[in-house]
Amino acid sequence: MTTPVCTSASDAAAVSARQTRPFARPARPSYPSFASYVRARQPVLLRTARSLTANPSDAEDLLQTALAKTYVAWERIEDHRALDGYVRRALLNTRTSQWRKRRVDEFVCDEMPEPEPVPGEDDPAERQALHDAMWRAIMKLPARQRAMVVLRYYEDLSEVQTAEVLGVSVGTVKSAVSRALGKLREDPELDLAR
Repeated sequence: MTTPVCTSASDAAAVSARQTRPFARPARPSYPSFASYVRARQPVLLRTARSLTANPSDAEDLLQTALAKTYVAWERIEDHRALDGYVRRALLNTRTSQWRKRRVDEFVCDEMPEPEPVPGEDDPAERQALHDAMWRAIMKLPARQRAMVVLRYYEDLSEVQTAEVLGVSVGTVKSAVSRALGKLREDPELDLAR
C-alpha cells in the first residue's frame, strides 16, 4: 500500500522550510490526527476512488488529490465525524473536473483495433456479468441479511463492528450472514459461475 502524498508532502514542506529558514517555524503545522485518519480510512476511501475510475493507478492518484484538498481544508472542517463524506465529495468533484478537462481524440479507421487476449486472464465481460449476477442475488436477500452481507464483505467490517452498526448481537450477525451465504450458494444465477 502506498503512503499518502499529503502526509509526506507536509513533512517535505517542513524540512524545506527548516532548510531555508533554520530558526523559523513551518508555514503549515502537521496534523497528527490527519495522518491517523488517513491510515485508518485509506482502504475504504481507496475502494470508493476505484469505483469512480477504471484504472487502479488513477484511483490512487484521485485519492491522493482528494486527501491533499482535505489536508488544506483540515482547519476549516468543523465536524470531524463527517470527514468521510468530505473526502468522498472531494473525490467526486475531482473526478468530475478531470472528466470535464479530458480531451478525446477520435480517429477514423477501417477496422477496430482489438487487444490480443492475454492467456490466463479472465474476460472482463464475464467478470462484469458475474458481478451483476452477484448483486442481483444479494438484492433478493431480506433487507437485514443484505445489510449484514454488504457490511461484512463489501465494507470489510468485522462481525463485532457489523453488530455495533446494526445494533444487534454478534451471534445474530453470525447466524444471519450464514443463512444469507446459504441462500447465495443456492441462487441459480450464481450456479452458472461455478
